[in-house]
Amino acid sequence: MGAIESLAEVHHSIAVPDKAASFFAKLLAFSGPGYLVAVGYMDPGNWATDLAGGGKYGYLLLFVIVLANVFAMFLQYLAVKLGVVMGRDLAQVCHDTLPRPVNIFLWIMAELMIVACDLAEVIGTAIGLQLLFHIPLPIGVVVTGVDVLMLLLLQRVGFRRLEALVVVLIGTVVLCFGLEIAFSAPAIVPLMKGLLPTGQLFTNRDLLFIAVGIIGATVMPHNLYLHSSVVQTRAHEQTPEGKREAIKFGALDSTIALTIALLVNAAILIVAAATFHYRGHSGVADIMTAYKLLVPLLGVGISGTVFAIALLASGQNSTITATLAGQIILEGFLQIRIRPWLRRLITRGLAIVPAVVIVLVRGTSGLAQLLVFSQVILSLQLPFAVVPLVYQTSSKKRMANFANAPWLTYSMYTVAGILTGLNSWLVVKAFA
Repeated sequence: MGAIESLAEVHHSIAVPDKAASFFAKLLAFSGPGYLVAVGYMDPGNWATDLAGGGKYGYLLLFVIVLANVFAMFLQYLAVKLGVVMGRDLAQVCHDTLPRPVNIFLWIMAELMIVACDLAEVIGTAIGLQLLFHIPLPIGVVVTGVDVLMLLLLQRVGFRRLEALVVVLIGTVVLCFGLEIAFSAPAIVPLMKGLLPTGQLFTNRDLLFIAVGIIGATVMPHNLYLHSSVVQTRAHEQTPEGKREAIKFGALDSTIALTIALLVNAAILIVAAATFHYRGHSGVADIMTAYKLLVPLLGVGISGTVFAIALLASGQNSTITATLAGQIILEGFLQIRIRPWLRRLITRGLAIVPAVVIVLVRGTSGLAQLLVFSQVILSLQLPFAVVPLVYQTSSKKRMANFANAPWLTYSMYTVAGILTGLNSWLVVKAFA
């Protein structure tokens, strides 16, 4: 095993209560990593697909959002288990157990994934800054290079405060979309029907295309690396009983947080459906157009501002977690340490350069296309994180009594196959 701990600066830095503590005291102590992960499930890439789905097809795709989040809950559970049992993150375990050529390939794929993910955050944050403060898009894109330094300051005063900021930003998004749902007043009966699967998914190619886009934007591969690392910030007992308890509360934390993410994604689609689809504007498919139409369609002056605040909070949250995941992937696969601020600025720079070029050449429409392209890249990366995770957590040699039960292994490989097949189809259709 390598000597480098995952996120060494905060590894086992948060104490947990002893056995005599109450259930809720323990849950509070273990809560946090799940919310860091959940922000990746409500990032600006999700906004684009949810807005397109709700605007064009009403509530039909609510079922797809629910299904994608259920897939995500199982995968994040495996990430929790790997990190707790082995005391290593997914990148480190791959480095320790897989042939070097395989590791190099997985590392390259993971780095592409981080850049694509960060690209979505840059675009979302820049658009949010323009909508709220009228900052020109090129300047807004450059400004996003500075906000990553906020993460370093927070880590120096304690990882718990970083988690607290993430929870506050998630709460801001939830509050904003709670208001947007109240403003848009969706029809309840059609909404409830949307929670049921529809046969149109198999007959309407455009509907299926958006559905696959929602799944691709929801199940975020970098979160599997991130989660397997940040669960190790808890200083639980390194006994079988201590690990079981850590897995239980880590999985509960994750499930609660991802349920909140599910509600946010559903809310974005519901607002788009109620505001655009049922009011004769089914062609709305991007963030800027949605913002411009909210006030005149809803007749509520603050609806556009609330929308922009939620977008900015979402972009900032995703920035924090994407840069953390980038550090985990580099250190885990290559077993090297570089200064965190340098790693984060390199990642952000790789995202800022294409964003600045596109906005100068193509303007806002170019950024919208770049946002969609980033989601296509993420879709391609998904199997390169899911398959190693399922493989590692199914190994009796490495996981001992914590290895996946056969039914879970086969189920997760099936999910991986479904996601890979759907995302491959999405990519082919995107470039057809």
